[in-house]
Amino acid sequence: MPTDVVLCVVGVIVIVVVVLLVNAINIVPEYQRLVVFRLGRAITPEKGPGVVLLIPFIDIPTRSGGSRGRVDLREQIREVPHQVSITKDNAPISIDFLWYFKVIDPVASVVAVQNWELSAGGMATTTLRSVIGGIALDEVLSQRDNINTMLRSKLDEVTERWGVKVTNVEIREIIPPKEVQEAMNRQMTAERIRRAVVTESTGTREAAINVAEGEKQSAILKAEGAKQANILQAEGSKQAQLLQAEGYSAALEKIFTAAKTIDQKTMTLQYFDTLKSLGQGASTKYIFPMEFTSMIENFIKNKDS
Repeated sequence: MPTDVVLCVVGVIVIVVVVLLVNAINIVPEYQRLVVFRLGRAITPEKGPGVVLLIPFIDIPTRSGGSRGRVDLREQIREVPHQVSITKDNAPISIDFLWYFKVIDPVASVVAVQNWELSAGGMATTTLRSVIGGIALDEVLSQRDNINTMLRSKLDEVTERWGVKVTNVEIREIIPPKEVQEAMNRQMTAERIRRAVVTESTGTREAAINVAEGEKQSAILKAEGAKQANILQAEGSKQAQLLQAEGYSAALEKIFTAAKTIDQKTMTLQYFDTLKSLGQGASTKYIFPMEFTSMIENFIKNKDS
């Protein structure tokens, strides 16, 4: 056999071996898993992470997953664009939302459904219309959290058999009909006017209460002042009367003390002085006390002696 032919055969064999090795050796990251079919049957559990060796032409990785048949286990997010739904009271509204999910069973996500992501997106749209159809418009606008919970629960019931877990659903925007928006704007304006009127009336009431409270405090202070003034005035009158009485008492005491030192002659002289004053008057009749004669006798006796 010629040398050139041998070299060609060896080269082909080497190339085939390299291609087989490249296809047989797979490096799977931590967040991915490789679903492999061996002779048409899915191998459980899934392969990975790390280095995964496949038997050429016998082990075939799935082609419905990510890169080279790999299933991503990370939590992912998808957007459901605006969908027009009819509420329970026949009001058309436009809603878009985000839903979060993660694959918990890579084999089921490949074997149980052809394209689980497309199927889940369609299920999310129909589930949204079903949920909104059983709720009135006012409840749709006010109970967003409840709708999120209902959507997540219904989606999870369906996707669970596909090995996919719906972790969260968040409604991003709700656009009601134009007539409803105008009514809401009018209601908002009326509510603001009501709050302004209530605030103004509350301020007026509090101002009136403050004025009345001030007048009350002023009257109380005036009454307290008048009371204190009357008390002080009474105390002053009392002190003045006490002092006056003490003055009278002291004067009487001094008079009484001085009277004790007066003798009969002094008293007689005082009577004479009084008679002199009486004689200077226009009266023609005089009344003498009985003691006057005895006082003269004493005065005469003292003179004779």
